Amino acid sequence: MRSLGAALARQLGPGMRVYLSGPLGSGKTALVRATLAALGHTGRVKSPTYTLVEIYVISGYIAYHFDFYRFNDPAEWREAGLDEHFNESSLCLVEWPEKASGVLPVPDLMVRIEFSASEDPQARTVVIEGLSERGTSCLDALRLNFPTAPA
Repeated sequence: MRSLGAALARQLGPGMRVYLSGPLGSGKTALVRATLAALGHTGRVKSPTYTLVEIYVISGYIAYHFDFYRFNDPAEWREAGLDEHFNESSLCLVEWPEKASGVLPVPDLMVRIEFSASEDPQARTVVIEGLSERGTSCLDALRLNFPTAPA
């Protein structure tokens, strides 16, 4: 996750939305930590499971790390007033976006992390999809560092 986070960080910037999906313990928060560290954050990166959002100042802009695991209804996203954070001057990294489906803006990148079928308990399969022009450009750049595995 560290090397993927570092490669991802080189492509991200203000106005981008990255959604991370996968089962508990699959590595969503680990990928966010690695990405924020590669963006220059030197402090602790806490999981926002209970706070819903953690805020980080990165090179003159704000990165929001959201976790919607505790949402029971997508409307909770609007009720929490979080929509104002999804703007052109901030980076939004969202764990459990499916818990707010239908109300979240479309992401630039959708990252799905799954446990791998290998015998290595640390192995993961990561599928990244570009869902905007900016996301597709980011994905193209990522492919230079992480070529697609054969199907």
